Amino acid sequence: MFREMLQDLVEKTDGGVAGLLMASDGIAIDQYTKVDSPFDIESVGMEYTVVLKGLQRAAEMLDTGTTNEVSLKTERLTTVVRLLSDEYFVALTLEPGGNVGKARYLLRVAAPKLIDNL
Repeated sequence: MFREMLQDLVEKTDGGVAGLLMASDGIAIDQYTKVDSPFDIESVGMEYTVVLKGLQRAAEMLDTGTTNEVSLKTERLTTVVRLLSDEYFVALTLEPGGNVGKARYLLRVAAPKLIDNL
């Protein structure tokens, strides 16, 4: 079920490459990657888990509130991460020039359904 939801997110986003539902301990719950993607989305997610934990700690220390969303833009990828809870997050990876606004919107809309099914 999660794979279909992730595929829907990737396919509906211009420039979408991969989607990932992951636990905060770095274990992938499910993933979807387009066939021609040169990236291992699970490895990307595991590495970004460390970054997310650091950002969450920084937000707590600065008393800025709960972290809800993070975008990471590199030369070859843009990844939008939506935190679903303390234990889970969903990520959508796009190629350069992909529609980040639509990715953010679709992740926000999909979040309640993902949470209900976890």
